[in-house]
Amino acid sequence: MANTSRVQGARPTKYLNGAAWNGQANLYFIPSGDATATFVGDFVKMDGTGDPTASGGNNLGVPSCIIAATNQAVVGVVVAFVPNQVNLNSPQYRAGSTGRYCWVVDDPNVIFEIQGSNGTPAIGDVNANANIAVGSGSTTTGQSGATLDIGTIAATATFMLRIVGFSQRADNDLSTGNTANAKYLVKINNHQLGSGTGVLGVL
Repeated sequence: MANTSRVQGARPTKYLNGAAWNGQANLYFIPSGDATATFVGDFVKMDGTGDPTASGGNNLGVPSCIIAATNQAVVGVVVAFVPNQVNLNSPQYRAGSTGRYCWVVDDPNVIFEIQGSNGTPAIGDVNANANIAVGSGSTTTGQSGATLDIGTIAATATFMLRIVGFSQRADNDLSTGNTANAKYLVKINNHQLGSGTGVLGVL
């Protein structure tokens, strides 16, 4: 049966050694100088602005990050935002041009699930590399609009993601004619905390 389109950006699932992801993430700060809104599931990259107390809080020394564009090195994926204690009804995403703390999964060995777009998924995609397609996040759900760009699948070492498999679930149909909206399992290939700028994919 056809797969349901459920774009949520990247969602951590497990570690490269097969162990379940344990919820571990690190605190980062998104500075107000970044005009692009940020959502849960977005890929982010390191930023040199730092954490000024005037625009986000008093946790000096917390590293900063901003949303990553396609074909850029990334440090991880946003999994949550720190609640605004002044306004607990603040949205579960970070509005553009506002300073906000977030939790980022920045371990290079975490495997993420992400939906494919811009092409037809194929079993031969496994072990290749790909970039992301940056989509508009939902201000209702707070979820990212990022997907794996099937049209970029190649061996290119600097591409953002390494495809390690497909999600093995009953609702992820990989049979002929039903692969649209398939969910991929990926590892960040061009990782800012990793060694080098990624490795060649295998096609």
